[in-house]
Amino acid sequence: MSKQIVAIYPGTFDPISLGHEDIVLRAAAMFDKVILAVATAHHKKTLFSLDERMAMARETMASHPQVEVVPFTGLARDFVRTHNATVIVRGVRTVTDFDYEFQLAGMNRDLMPDVETVFLTPSAKYQFISSTFVREISLLGGAGDGQNLVSAGVYKRLMAKKATAS
Repeated sequence: MSKQIVAIYPGTFDPISLGHEDIVLRAAAMFDKVILAVATAHHKKTLFSLDERMAMARETMASHPQVEVVPFTGLARDFVRTHNATVIVRGVRTVTDFDYEFQLAGMNRDLMPDVETVFLTPSAKYQFISSTFVREISLLGGAGDGQNLVSAGVYKRLMAKKATAS
């Protein structure tokens, strides 16, 4: 019997975008199980609480049974070990992303020599999307309020945030 390959895709997902979804689905096609690890983000000020980010990610991934959404805090190393994962998935859109992710992968390799980091690029139509852009466009009233950047459920929550901020 072959060993199930578990991949971890960590991030803050504030909010989860179509670009994130694209990376998750690409990873799900490659690995037996993908854990979307939603970070508590103690080092960042997030628009959405952890519970809200978890709910959006679970809703977005509901039709993909091989994807599990789990909260995480602390070092990725500990999370990876707890979930018996052997792969960390990272999305890369730009050279700037790659530079940061390459350094992070090197550190993770030092901490976990038996865990591989896999870089995935999103489809061309999603390469420009970042959660920062999604938040700014949605809350500041950009073209379409970012409706083409996130799923319908996430968009609804963004508009609710916008309404309460006004």
